[in-house]
Amino acid sequence: MRAPEEKILIDGPAGKIDVIMERPDAPRGIALVAHPHPMGGGANTNKVAYTLARTFVSLGYAAFRPNFRGVGDTEGVHDEGHGETEDLLAVLHDAKCRCGNLPVALAGFSFGAFCQTRLARRLVELGHPAQRLVLVGTAAGFVEGTRNYETEAVPHDTIVIHGSADETVPLENVFDWARPLDLPVIVVPGADHFFHRRLHLIRDIVTRAWRH
Repeated sequence: MRAPEEKILIDGPAGKIDVIMERPDAPRGIALVAHPHPMGGGANTNKVAYTLARTFVSLGYAAFRPNFRGVGDTEGVHDEGHGETEDLLAVLHDAKCRCGNLPVALAGFSFGAFCQTRLARRLVELGHPAQRLVLVGTAAGFVEGTRNYETEAVPHDTIVIHGSADETVPLENVFDWARPLDLPVIVVPGADHFFHRRLHLIRDIVTRAWRH
């Protein structure tokens, strides 16, 4: 499936939220994609976020990629994941208004993955759990230059992808988070945090998992 990128502005808790929407005709679901840490230059144009969105569009989903607070035309200031989770909830509500009450996939990269674990918990509390999560380079544990991430528990069918050579979030951090959850981690040998030259592997892993 193909869908053109369209920039939309929606109302959020701290002002306008700048979103890239890719909406195919008659989508089968909604994919909400969260980008990496704004303090490291993260934005909704990030290559991993873009890869995740395009993968879901190819699977027939409408993909929504918001910019977090203070990035692009999104108003507000960085809120360590608290306000960002509220913003993701607002974007999801808007997406459902546009597309209908469809199954929801949550996908995130780095800080965005951390935020999606928080949103997943909120959706369970609201009685509308996500269909499935895809977390890439998940911020967990102590991350140099940012903070210590207390990443939420996620369902057992969550797709967790991490690079063996991740220099930002050590692989051991993700193992420490996943181990008590009995959560499998897909390790991409030689991949750094940004999956340089290995973005196609993210697409392949997600596509295979969704089609089985």
